[in-house]
Amino acid sequence: MYVPLLLTQFLDRAVKLYGSKTAVIDDERVFTYSELNERINRLSHGLKDLGVEKGDKVAYLAPNTLEMLEGFYGVFQLGAITVPLNIRLKPDDYLFILNHSESKVLFVDWELYGLIGSVRSQLNLEQIIVHGGNKIKLEENDLDYDEWVGQFPAEPFPREDIDEKDIASLLYTSGTTGNPKGVMLTHRSNYIHALQVMHHLRVSDRDVLLHVLPMFHVNGWGSPFYYTANGATQVMLRKTRPDIIYEKLQKHGVNVMHMAPTVLNSLLHYYDKNKVEIGQDVRVVIAGSAPPPSFVTRVEEDLGWEFIHVYGLTETSPLLTTSIIRAQHLDEPKEVQYRMKSKAGYQMMCTDVKVVNEQGEEVKHNGMEIGEIIVRTNGVMEGYWKNEEATNAVIKNGWFHTGDMGIVDYNGNIEIVDRKKDVIISGGENISSIEVEGVLYEHPAIVEAAVIAIPHEKWGETPHAIVVVRDGQTLTETEIITFARERLAHFKAPTSVSFVKELPKTASGKILKVNLRKEYWQSKSKLVN
Repeated sequence: MYVPLLLTQFLDRAVKLYGSKTAVIDDERVFTYSELNERINRLSHGLKDLGVEKGDKVAYLAPNTLEMLEGFYGVFQLGAITVPLNIRLKPDDYLFILNHSESKVLFVDWELYGLIGSVRSQLNLEQIIVHGGNKIKLEENDLDYDEWVGQFPAEPFPREDIDEKDIASLLYTSGTTGNPKGVMLTHRSNYIHALQVMHHLRVSDRDVLLHVLPMFHVNGWGSPFYYTANGATQVMLRKTRPDIIYEKLQKHGVNVMHMAPTVLNSLLHYYDKNKVEIGQDVRVVIAGSAPPPSFVTRVEEDLGWEFIHVYGLTETSPLLTTSIIRAQHLDEPKEVQYRMKSKAGYQMMCTDVKVVNEQGEEVKHNGMEIGEIIVRTNGVMEGYWKNEEATNAVIKNGWFHTGDMGIVDYNGNIEIVDRKKDVIISGGENISSIEVEGVLYEHPAIVEAAVIAIPHEKWGETPHAIVVVRDGQTLTETEIITFARERLAHFKAPTSVSFVKELPKTASGKILKVNLRKEYWQSKSKLVN
């Protein structure tokens, strides 16, 4: 028997088994799964009335809200494709993405409405609908979401004939050069990804998830799918502020969150000052950059939360590996376990991940030999939308090439040592910026650190540290360099340091190293020597 794997089945299960259970808490708005389903049906009927058909693109520019969540399923019921937009882009970026994706309808949050004002005359959209549109003055022909959607029936929507190989998501990556690329993910890719991730993260109907990670970022790592499938309660978070996160943890009994390390770092920093008491067990899922073991130690021992490190890419749905401690390592000392948890770890169910050298041979599992991480899984994208050349550059011989460089230890755990472009080559020696950052994070006065390559007349390039110092602390360049040289081979230690109040980041919390490098390489033809 062949039954297509469709994302709408996750909502169906939640309504059938958890219809009366709280599905969504968005500040003062609370809805059960049955009520959420009715809202989603109204949305689908409304989109149909606008002429949206199977295969059409529907874009969303919104923070983590009720409307953003219901958008996934409301669009999928038509066999249409969601195009979630990063809320931190510039108007010209939206102009490119919306027109390149051929989006037909744009839903935009009222607080973000102004981001499209300067380019709207150039957009090829048929309709703009504003979440919370009654709070602001709208341009002619734009619609207020609640007023518009309230016209349509809550009765079940007659779904289109959808196949699991149909595209469900078109996700634009924030490339460091050129225009962003649209990643095409099918219902099947997202569905199987949801099954594998819910297994490893132990998702259940007892979970209360706080949506910290933006849902526009790779569909919130697929969280709207597997938490819905399990009937979990989903708490929305419009602003990623530590005080608000702690407030919602206490008020709603939140026990699981997904976020980038920089966000978790802000929670640790806030805790140092406020010592917030959280009664329930909490597991926090981290991806985005490799955390140092000292970071894992603080989360597990100071906060008392379970630290779960995962790794993946937009092009792979996204998650591929996890560092949850396997049974055979449970007797290891805590410091050894924390070191393991800081790594990308081992492959999840339904994935095949390996590290290969330039000849395509798997590297030795000795924790030393560096290679590129490649993957073969159902989660790999169908390709980049209207960009066959870029697709062929990363999918070769049946494997997706991530561009991430890693090593494999004796236990088979993968450790990310850098992006290809972030490896520092100084005097012919390869230096992992992540390794150097890990040492800097051990300094008690350092809140955040990024290490980049800068030009050097003798060595070609050399490590430079950019540091955020903890409030009330002072540090000098010499102190930091000495601290690093005491813990690293001298060629790996920073040769210079600059101090900033904050580091530039993507909306998901990744540090934008390309922005940091530009200042030092602007007189060069490329960002490496």
